[in-house]
Amino acid sequence: MTNMLDNNLELEEDTQKDRYLTFVLGEECYGIEIKYVTEIIGMQAITVMPEIPEYVKGIINLRGKIIPVIDVRALFKKAAKEYNDRTCVVVVDIKELSIGLIVDGVAEVLTIPEQDIVDPPQVSRGAMNRYIKKIGKVSSEVKLLLDCEKLLTESELENLNETII
Repeated sequence: MTNMLDNNLELEEDTQKDRYLTFVLGEECYGIEIKYVTEIIGMQAITVMPEIPEYVKGIINLRGKIIPVIDVRALFKKAAKEYNDRTCVVVVDIKELSIGLIVDGVAEVLTIPEQDIVDPPQVSRGAMNRYIKKIGKVSSEVKLLLDCEKLLTESELENLNETII
């Protein structure tokens, strides 16, 4: 019986291995490991909270659960863009906290084999490099693969958690 359970867990992990949800911010295409993604929702009414970082747009009520939402454009210090019908919220679980990531639009779920994933070039050690875990090569394009665990620092996660409780 235990062996069957182990096989089911391995199968579930295998179906998520090398799979990334890709989304766009302006001209760039990013990917996050599918294992972090719980759902994708359209834009909702956001309640603004006082004394929060600029990139945290506020909180939403998702079926009774209060979730902070982060504008990924603002987090990456990109120019603001008005939300439209393609703008959506990717809900991810990071260290037991659900967070909504506002993105310009979701592209697709891609399988990127391990051999097509490389380390980012060491051009600069800027803050942006903190977010980029790897680079996926898909045909002639590149996908910047984000490190969900590093989107927010430990203290930022703690502050968010305290803000919504």
